[in-house]
Amino acid sequence: MDTPYIHTVNWSVMATRAHKGRGAVSAPAGRFERRPVELDAEFAHELAQEALQTNLRAMRTGRIVSTNASPDVPFDRSINPYRGCEHGCVYCYARPTHSYLDLSPGLDFETEIFYKPDAAARLLSTWEKAGYVCKPIAIGANTDPYQPAERTLEITRRLLEAFLEHRHPVMLITKSHLVRRDLDLLTELAALNLCSVAISVPTMNDELKRIMEPRVPSAASRLKALRELSENGIPTSALIAPVVPAVNDDEIETILGAVADAGADRARYVFLRLPHELLDIFSAWLERHFPDRRERVLSLVRQAGGGRAYDSRFGVRQSGRGPYAEMLGKRFRTACRKLGLESESYQHELDCTRFLRPGKRQLGLDFTAP
Repeated sequence: MDTPYIHTVNWSVMATRAHKGRGAVSAPAGRFERRPVELDAEFAHELAQEALQTNLRAMRTGRIVSTNASPDVPFDRSINPYRGCEHGCVYCYARPTHSYLDLSPGLDFETEIFYKPDAAARLLSTWEKAGYVCKPIAIGANTDPYQPAERTLEITRRLLEAFLEHRHPVMLITKSHLVRRDLDLLTELAALNLCSVAISVPTMNDELKRIMEPRVPSAASRLKALRELSENGIPTSALIAPVVPAVNDDEIETILGAVADAGADRARYVFLRLPHELLDIFSAWLERHFPDRRERVLSLVRQAGGGRAYDSRFGVRQSGRGPYAEMLGKRFRTACRKLGLESESYQHELDCTRFLRPGKRQLGLDFTAP
């Protein structure tokens, strides 16, 4: 993938503070930072008082479909129409990827957004290859395909149009009710067993949502989207992602009850993951919003990581280990069982036999000579 080299001011000298509509309260340098720019304290303070604007940047795409060999995710192919995410979820495990652009995984991740205008064209090019084998592709595994920029850019919608035209199975993962805009396409895909939608609802508490995932629609809006999708025959599932110790772990049963009532037939949870720079970003957020329980939260995170803030091993990274993590798992599975929710996977079985390779379709034209 061709990515631009972008360098912006390193705000790490600024004191942490909450910015309206933003999740991170800091902008630490990325781990690959090559040319950090230091600001004097007075100028840094002036910048801190300004409203942070979102910058959208087009990026040229080389390979649009990413692959993985992770046994703990229900797909091995994914597309991310965007890099960075304006939703501003402070816990987002994708934040450290902004370091590869020489940008901060903190505030830059939610203000410097890159989009892929040629995503649909690159996808068709992938499908045209003779050796391509059809398997479900997830959209939104890293950053949200329905973040605010999608309202006008419609990159995700153009991708869905391609999936429908060529009868290719697709799975959507989102936190946004904007998915309802594409109900027409999703309904047609679902009628052919070609799509499913997973919506993440990590909290029902509006005040917590406001500081933890500031630009994500309310839980009520997401539940409404779940219900509408389900009522239109679209397979839906719910994610509690992430479960944050001593912050939202008391809501597991409440959230599961709400998503089951909205029509989801399966659910999955993901334990808080803090890779690379995310540990410092999340710690600063805790210090700003929950100073009284910061050490308690981080202590439970370390317990679930075997003494470390993050255990990246397959089979452990999404659920943690140890007594506290096991207790969460038991609570989740018990609640799912009572509610009739499948708890082993949030992926539905989709049909891979209908795929129509681009350029290989039977057009059915009548070439009768005049």
